Amino acid sequence: MPLRPARRRRHVARTALVVLATAAAAALSAAPPAAAADTWSEVGSDRADPLTESQGLASVEVPAGSPNRYTGIGTVPLGLSMRGWNHVGDPDASYNGYYVEPYQRDSGASKMFRVQAPGGAWSEYVHALSPGEALNNSWVAVSPDGQWMLTGEWGTMTRLLVLPTPGVNASTSPSANLPQASTVHLDHAVRDVQGCDFSGPTTLLCSSDDPEGSLFGMTKPLLQIDLSAQPGSSDVAGHVTALRQLPLRSGCSGSFEAEGVDYDRRTGTLRVIVVSPGFCVLTDSKTYRFTRG
Repeated sequence: MPLRPARRRRHVARTALVVLATAAAAALSAAPPAAAADTWSEVGSDRADPLTESQGLASVEVPAGSPNRYTGIGTVPLGLSMRGWNHVGDPDASYNGYYVEPYQRDSGASKMFRVQAPGGAWSEYVHALSPGEALNNSWVAVSPDGQWMLTGEWGTMTRLLVLPTPGVNASTSPSANLPQASTVHLDHAVRDVQGCDFSGPTTLLCSSDDPEGSLFGMTKPLLQIDLSAQPGSSDVAGHVTALRQLPLRSGCSGSFEAEGVDYDRRTGTLRVIVVSPGFCVLTDSKTYRFTRG
């Protein structure tokens, strides 16, 4: 008889351990797996023209057979430049063929996004700056579902901005302000991001023109940003990983400039523009090509 309470206590202890182990296993199985950072290997390069291919690039899937698009100071239409929109950044295109170019001017309180529909018609959408938003408009990245567009700000930042994609999202109109819809909150600061593109539903690849190297231990890094959910009208988190330094090769010494990026899902090819320093901006600026592995 005196053994029964001990047996009962041991049984209760074993039962508690089983319950705790079961709960822990359930929690682990319910938690989303940590995203693995990709490895990107250089496979080639092409000369980047300093006037027409020095800011950004985009692959366009619709209409079929569309050539790759590039931006540079020489691609800014005269009419836009005369109205003050004198800088174009890294463009992107939705999978159904809406091509978007980001524009900025030297002063004011707005940014502009110039959109070409699959049929060829152009339209302009103006975004009034949100409180505290920087004026620069370096890049756009259209989400795989086409409905949302990410953009960023110059300098050291811990966020990306989410806007409805002009021309694709039914809430947008050239005659109305293009509003900020939500924010991507980054878990690590980034500096001078010049371009981003989606390589999957919640994964971004970005080029940073960071000249200091203090954030990730390298200058000019290629970054991967894994979002906690697909972008939309609600804020999401973004986990930042530095993958590698972008190639910095030239016949001239001095400061390179990392520019726009493009990921072509049809070929699995990532392309990044790096502008050479000094006189070599004319001779050996490159669009580098990378593949996974």
